[in-house]
Amino acid sequence: MRETRRNQRILIPPAVREYVFQRDGFRCRSCGKSPPEVQLQVDHIIPLAQGGSNDISNLQTLCKLCNQRKKDRWDPRFRRHFDL
Repeated sequence: MRETRRNQRILIPPAVREYVFQRDGFRCRSCGKSPPEVQLQVDHIIPLAQGGSNDISNLQTLCKLCNQRKKDRWDPRFRRHFDL
């Protein structure tokens, strides 16, 4: 029997969220928009459902619309940073 392990979703602490927003310049990494034009969210570059981790290097800033469009897919622009 083959066992499949998924990484669990954890609540991202406010300090980590703030760090990710600051690191990304308070701009969506996909469309480049920033508040107040859009609402920013922290997203997993490689989704947990696809084997991504909760590590800070796997987090990025996306606006709500871009995050909804991305869904549970990974962003190929970041592939060079990860071994898939």
